[in-house]
Amino acid sequence: MLRERLRALHPGASGRGIKQWLASGRVRVNGAVVRRGDARVGPADRVELGRPEIAFPASLRLVQEDEHLLVVDKPAGLLTIATDKERSRTVYRLLRDWAEAQGDRRIFVVHRLDRETSGLLVFAKSWAAKRALQAQFQARTPERVYVARVEGVVRADGGTLSSRLVEDRALRVRPARGARRGKDAITRYRVLERYPDTTLLELALVTGRRGQIRAQLAALGHPIVGDRAYGSRRDPLRRVCLHATRLGFVHPSGRRVVFDSPPPPGFRRA
Repeated sequence: MLRERLRALHPGASGRGIKQWLASGRVRVNGAVVRRGDARVGPADRVELGRPEIAFPASLRLVQEDEHLLVVDKPAGLLTIATDKERSRTVYRLLRDWAEAQGDRRIFVVHRLDRETSGLLVFAKSWAAKRALQAQFQARTPERVYVARVEGVVRADGGTLSSRLVEDRALRVRPARGARRGKDAITRYRVLERYPDTTLLELALVTGRRGQIRAQLAALGHPIVGDRAYGSRRDPLRRVCLHATRLGFVHPSGRRVVFDSPPPPGFRRA
């Protein structure tokens, strides 16, 4: 049995220690993790003791992992990367610590979501993958689709929001005064559902400016539900009702990939 083989390989190990090795996923037989001490092993089977398995950060949902990248689902209220005021509790820090515990694998930021926005994020595992992915974001080729619950009834079934955005002294993004100021921002939208006093929208980014969707919807007169910074008067879910629901791009291997994350059920009940 596996337990006896481990005792023979590690004479100084206690029974409790061997049990912990098995429970933590450290024992591999022919490259596969085995957790049962009574598993049968033959003389030719290769038994190895490796690093313990480290649990993926509980606050994130792992959508995809391969040798090139990680795709995760971020909750609202969590920063993508550090700021002057918050350095430890970020998606990047959680993933970096997890990766280091796995064996010093590196993680690179590709793009960001606002703290208040939930949904899909991709991180690279190498400089080459980071460059390949960021080149796509700079060229505006990835598919980036969001779902938002907004205040008021949006009458048009769809349209395009086009403006130039600037940051004010409080670093809040807003439409620029004057055609030559700010950076161009383009968002396409369509109505998914209408309610008596709110609307559920699907929004596709053409450009990817920070705070773009929030600023443009507020300027349209339909701030996102829960977005008090941009004029929302209600907050039933105690969060901004904006979710990055789809992310598509060309994988570093050359194939196109698309990932989906359904918006929280509360978006339709808010």
